[in-house]
Amino acid sequence: MDAVELYRRTTAEWTARAQGVGPDQWAARTPCEEWDVRTLVNHVVGEQRWLPPLMGGATIGQVGDRFDGDLLGDDPGAVTGVAASEADAAVPDAVAEQRIVHLSFGDFPAEEYALQVAAEQLIHGWDLAAATDGDRHLDPEVVDAVAEWFASNEELYRSMGAVGARPDVPTDDPQSALLAAFGRDPSWK
Repeated sequence: MDAVELYRRTTAEWTARAQGVGPDQWAARTPCEEWDVRTLVNHVVGEQRWLPPLMGGATIGQVGDRFDGDLLGDDPGAVTGVAASEADAAVPDAVAEQRIVHLSFGDFPAEEYALQVAAEQLIHGWDLAAATDGDRHLDPEVVDAVAEWFASNEELYRSMGAVGARPDVPTDDPQSALLAAFGRDPSWK
């Protein structure tokens, strides 16, 4: 699966999950220990807001602090949809043109950045489902694609503190193995 297709599929799944959050679920705790549901959704929306200018060639300094703070406002579902749509539209051309994206930890091809954000959307989509008692099942093709990409990145992510320690849990299925690689306990409650 190419990076654009993977990005689109994780965006669609993330958006559906985020737009399905009920009014009484925004304060629910998540597998991300310090985040409630609203903070988790705001985090991913922030990543999606950053994506278009970065894919367009902007630097972190040029983007500045415009995406700091609460991005969800009074209608998180609508904001989530707009952010996802705008980010989704920025990916294909940037990947096709092999643009370089200037991230806080270095310069990367647009394809690599799309894969990074796709993985984040997939894993945080599971976090959101776990927090809201939603369907935790992830698309097996997407799980396989993210697992293949993450295999060579896991130790780097862990050394940077971007993912927690691997929990000591059975990883006899691909989804559980991927969640564990990202520091998640597949049976989190």
